[in-house]
Amino acid sequence: MANNDILRSIRDALTIDDATMIQIFKHAGREIGQSTISALLASEDEGGYIPCSDPVLGFFLDGLIIHKRGKQEGAPLPATQPVTRLTRNAIVKKLRIALDLKEDDLVSILHAAHIEISKNDLSALFRKEGNKHYKECSEQIFRGFLKGLAHYRRV
Repeated sequence: MANNDILRSIRDALTIDDATMIQIFKHAGREIGQSTISALLASEDEGGYIPCSDPVLGFFLDGLIIHKRGKQEGAPLPATQPVTRLTRNAIVKKLRIALDLKEDDLVSILHAAHIEISKNDLSALFRKEGNKHYKECSEQIFRGFLKGLAHYRRV
């Protein structure tokens, strides 16, 4: 799934408007204008399309955390260290933090997308890469999470 599609899915699931997206990027220390937002949200076959890189999506997710949870006292802006590689596990983890989702919330979100997952398998998604219990987030689980998130937020 392309980062542009992920950005659109998150925006739609959380019903975020353009002005709020600009503010979210600003929270991460990035000034992004309306035209750039429109270009990032455009599909590949539309004019003005700009591919969304991992660092740009990372800035958005870091800004979303600050937007939803507030800035930690004394914490530097997340933009000081842009992510170079953003995995599906990292995206789900950042969304979990931003939306303050508990284990039961995650199970409900995946259940809304008709994906059944045990709590052990779910916790394996949030372990550090290299841990013997780490499990890579599959494309199916990732898509289901984004789809279920939209349903969960509207309920």
